[in-house]
Amino acid sequence: MQDNATEVTAAGIARLAGVGRAAVSNWRRRHADFPKPVGGTETSPSFALAEVESWLRRQGKLAEVPLRERVWQQLAGHPEGPVTALTHAGCVLLLIHDRPTDWLELSAGSDERLAAMLPAALESVLTPRFGAGAGVRARGGRGVHRGPAARGASAVNGAHAVNTPSAVHRAPGGDKPAAVNTPPATHATSAVHTPTGPELLPSAPLLRGTAELAAELGARRTFEFLLGRHLDANPRQYTLTPAELAGLMADLAGPARTVLDPACGTGALLSAVTPHQGQELYAQDSAPDLAALTALRLALHAPGTVRGATGDTLRADAYPQLRAEAVLCHPPFNERNWGHDELAYDPRWEYGFPARNESELAWVQHALARLQDGGTAVLLMPPAAASRRSGRRIRADLLRRGALRAVIALPVGAAPPYNIPLHLWVLRRPEKADTQPELLLVDAGQFATEGRGGPDWRAVRDAVLDAWRPFDRAGRLDEQPGLARSVPVIDLLDDDVDLAPARHLPPATAADGAEQLTAVRERLGDTLRLVGGLTPPPADAAQPARWPLTTVGELARGGALVLRAGGNGGHARVPVLTDSDVLAGTEPSGTLPESDEEAVLTEPGDVVVPVLGGGAVSRVIGGATAGAALGRNLVLLRPDPSALDAWFLAGFLRGTANNRQASSYASTATRLDVRRLQLPRLPLDEQRRYGARFRALDEFERALRHAGRLGEHLVRGMYDGLTDGTVAPD
Repeated sequence: MQDNATEVTAAGIARLAGVGRAAVSNWRRRHADFPKPVGGTETSPSFALAEVESWLRRQGKLAEVPLRERVWQQLAGHPEGPVTALTHAGCVLLLIHDRPTDWLELSAGSDERLAAMLPAALESVLTPRFGAGAGVRARGGRGVHRGPAARGASAVNGAHAVNTPSAVHRAPGGDKPAAVNTPPATHATSAVHTPTGPELLPSAPLLRGTAELAAELGARRTFEFLLGRHLDANPRQYTLTPAELAGLMADLAGPARTVLDPACGTGALLSAVTPHQGQELYAQDSAPDLAALTALRLALHAPGTVRGATGDTLRADAYPQLRAEAVLCHPPFNERNWGHDELAYDPRWEYGFPARNESELAWVQHALARLQDGGTAVLLMPPAAASRRSGRRIRADLLRRGALRAVIALPVGAAPPYNIPLHLWVLRRPEKADTQPELLLVDAGQFATEGRGGPDWRAVRDAVLDAWRPFDRAGRLDEQPGLARSVPVIDLLDDDVDLAPARHLPPATAADGAEQLTAVRERLGDTLRLVGGLTPPPADAAQPARWPLTTVGELARGGALVLRAGGNGGHARVPVLTDSDVLAGTEPSGTLPESDEEAVLTEPGDVVVPVLGGGAVSRVIGGATAGAALGRNLVLLRPDPSALDAWFLAGFLRGTANNRQASSYASTATRLDVRRLQLPRLPLDEQRRYGARFRALDEFERALRHAGRLGEHLVRGMYDGLTDGTVAPD
């Protein structure tokens, strides 16, 4: 089987050659020998990857396709779809991880020989890794199923899994796709099945490239790279659970030998658990694709036992006899078709039969039913679950019997839907005669930040764990006004049993009393005086310039600058510069998930540009920001100081017309092709003259932002002080 089974779009060709899409369109018109489309549509054709690579090399437009890009294009253009390709790649990576010499022997011959011999080798790895059912295929099946348009018993916002031609997928760990109404799956099956030889044959070139990449990066890093790239390429199909939230949930659950995620998505929650020998991880999802990807991901990540299952957890629980030490779950929200009619007499409803609109309380009780005595469950919940009247009797029984230990309100923007402050519920399977006289309530809403970067996760984590750990040891917590307190259960057992933390926490001590507000006012005055001094002088009129222009792509090819894209990799302790930080002009606020992928670290003089959102924004990296990892949706330009002035480069990249001509538009988003941004060809001295002016404008802009933040602080503090009586009206 030739590699021309893999297809690539015009956008993929542009990435391979380092040009804009317009250049690809020009090549198609001007060169009669340009490869003909082999698929796609008239408006979005696809081309055979091998033919494209050959043509680009003949034209001198492609010296060598980077290995990562070539493997990704093979995966994205796979004839059976990227998820099937990713699953095949994951199986082979597990074989390489566990039995590297077997892969070397299998890959020595032709693609046909590889595809014929690979199933037996894979089964010898999958069966001991995932259990007896892993290597056994259902008759007439297609290996790992590609289809369910499901949210259901899966990670977040679930529906139910069925085999259909096209899938709506979710991303790592409690992550959700758009809702689709599908019939429920009634039987749980093993998540990973051995693909057949005919199924593997179209994947043979991809598998060889994946193995080559694994030799460079390692099996685990290779799978994480391909999975992350797939999720980034399909942002509308996935709703990601942030890695920081997954880590916090794992920390709240504490170390555990057996851990279950009954709605696993692609495994972010279980991946956040600290791995150790002898550990057992159990995952289930109604979407077969996601359950398979989770199982493979965990097997490459964790040294212990991994069990993955496909099926609707509430209707077809794969682990009815399991009693885990910990359960982590981001369940589907607001599901009415969760099994209310079929499950009325299910023994899991120990604390009461959930109403039709209380699916989240069904998941809470499922989690408790799968815990051993004293085990801990942590669930992400919508805030309505803490106060809906239809759930008050179940909440009351959870409190009376000591099962519900803490309700933690997260900041707005912590997880989708980003406009709602979601809650974490911490539960514990009561020991015999165990009661919990107090409930911990925490409100971390004060750690929300502006923009799309999410909350201040470091502050959230410290505040939540500093409240939970002493409470967990002592059963009570001294009051922390505005942040946390433990409340006697008897005080919560009223007609509403409302557990929303904000309704039970006293206001914070006046941190913004009269003295501090006076200090803020003085700082605002100083800043406004600085803004006045930095205000640009009157603009001098000039005739429109007729400079010779070049593009960022041409400068990169000529060596005048280096272009790097941000990603997901790096060390967990390195701060991350996010696109929100660049847009808001703030310091690095993001964090990295645990990953072996190499990060792109910023250096002084780098220019960073966001590629999403349609705004004309750039930022020159200074000493305070240097050393941060470059986040997703950012492109870094590292100019050669002998050829390009950094401030000149950053200033011209901010031109509105420049950004407009370099942007492409989808129905809901604008994406900037940084390589198409233009700037004039000027001598270095002239560049520095412009650069000095751009730098002065940047200082003025930052001073304006600071003044705005101080003004908002002063206004809010005055309102709060006047309304709580800590500031006199006169």
